[in-house]
Amino acid sequence: MAMALTSSRIVGLGGCAGTGTLGQAGGELFGDAVDSPRWKSGNSASTTHLPLKWSSRSPSRPLCTLANNVNNNNVSWNGKPVVPSMNVNGNGSVLGSRAFHDMDLREPRSNGSRLRIFSGTANEQLAQEIACYMGLELGKVRIKRFADGEIYVQLQESVRGCDVFLVQPTCPPANENLMELLVMIDACRRASAKTITAVIPYFGYARADRKTQGRESIAAKLVANLITEAGANRVLACDLHSGQSMGYFDIPVDHVYGQPVILDYLASKMISADDLVVVSPDVGGVARARAFAKKLSDAPLAIVDKRRQGHNVSEGPRRTFDPSSVMNLIGDVRGKVAVMVDDMIDTAGTIANGAALLHQEGAREVYACCTHAVFSPPAIERLSGGLFQEVIITNTIPVQEQNYFPQLTVLSVANLLGETIWRIRGHCGLAQRPAYHKEVDTAREELANFREKFDQWKIHYDREIGKTRQELAMLTPRLMGLGLASKIHHLQEMTASRMNTPRSSTPRCSTPRSADL
Repeated sequence: MAMALTSSRIVGLGGCAGTGTLGQAGGELFGDAVDSPRWKSGNSASTTHLPLKWSSRSPSRPLCTLANNVNNNNVSWNGKPVVPSMNVNGNGSVLGSRAFHDMDLREPRSNGSRLRIFSGTANEQLAQEIACYMGLELGKVRIKRFADGEIYVQLQESVRGCDVFLVQPTCPPANENLMELLVMIDACRRASAKTITAVIPYFGYARADRKTQGRESIAAKLVANLITEAGANRVLACDLHSGQSMGYFDIPVDHVYGQPVILDYLASKMISADDLVVVSPDVGGVARARAFAKKLSDAPLAIVDKRRQGHNVSEGPRRTFDPSSVMNLIGDVRGKVAVMVDDMIDTAGTIANGAALLHQEGAREVYACCTHAVFSPPAIERLSGGLFQEVIITNTIPVQEQNYFPQLTVLSVANLLGETIWRIRGHCGLAQRPAYHKEVDTAREELANFREKFDQWKIHYDREIGKTRQELAMLTPRLMGLGLASKIHHLQEMTASRMNTPRSSTPRCSTPRSADL
């Protein structure tokens, strides 16, 4: 088990810092992509590379005092990467980056800010990362379960007149986590919170969004009603199974997508655009895969046509699992790198059968990408069986220790959700371009102008060198006639040294070099 853990990758706290959208293939969320931070666990110590992209638009963002240290020894006894604690000092810390020191920090949250973030027990790690991105501390809340299974929630600080955000995915155990979210909402409402926003990175029961047979329930609508009646004023959800689920709520719903996080990571792998093909594992995910392919260098699209026998059951490709099954591929994947895109992986039957079909059709490599890793048995056995080059997921659902395997990569959506929370509280559009991008555009223009001036200066420099060499060639016969051969050798050395001068040693102009930008 230790070997599997040391091979798994956790990319955290910087996933959404790239070009992308908060809405469907809509406006941009961020500008230039930055290197995705990684936590890689080794045999003895983990190396931490955490270049973050922080934003400094809110003058009232308080200082994060979540924990104390960040070091290169964040590995537990069994080799599993652990959540690093934070420190405003130190070269390797998240908050020690230049971007963090550029933030305009003010007083601690308790002394003035009316924003509160609380976490349930479903995904405390993600809530902690969101709070750190926003420069806040998690609110203090007491959650316990009685002997008979009842849930008890008590807020340990005042939220009167505050904007409260409750981070709680309704992941397995879905009923326990859903009930905990409802009780937390009720506690905030009875504590006179001004607004209550339920931040639900993974919305359980989202697949029960319609009736496919007679006498079925539409559980997604029922859950939406429960959240509304509990007292929530707004819902922030990530990658709902179907967009129609937003219509089940009688309160505003902000729907964000995890695509920018995964796209940034794939872009860092430097796969040739000519070798890529995006694959939808079923017909229902064609729209999602098409939007993903458009952002991934406008890659071609392929579709797996499957027949589902029942809930959590997917038929395999011909000549592989069941000869009587029906599973066909629409599109060409021969010799290409196939990227399968889905919103979630539950038992992994659909995506594993699709990967087997892609290998049959001649795909060189197969990558699996999804936002929600439910990982119900036997998902781990199917995903780690050698069909996939890499399985890329996000941390909307916490991955259990026993579910790590060598091909697994976990990306963080903390920045994505944290940025959305700031915009919700600031009444800003989710898809509009942030104000700080004007500074990025200005820097790009200055860089382009400098490059143009540099090219002109280089042409002039080369022209002057050419003239110097011509003058030296004309002067050589006269010096030879006067017996000044040593002068000729000295001039030749001077000319050669000017020709071989490295760029960094050339006279500096008033505009900084492109490398400095």
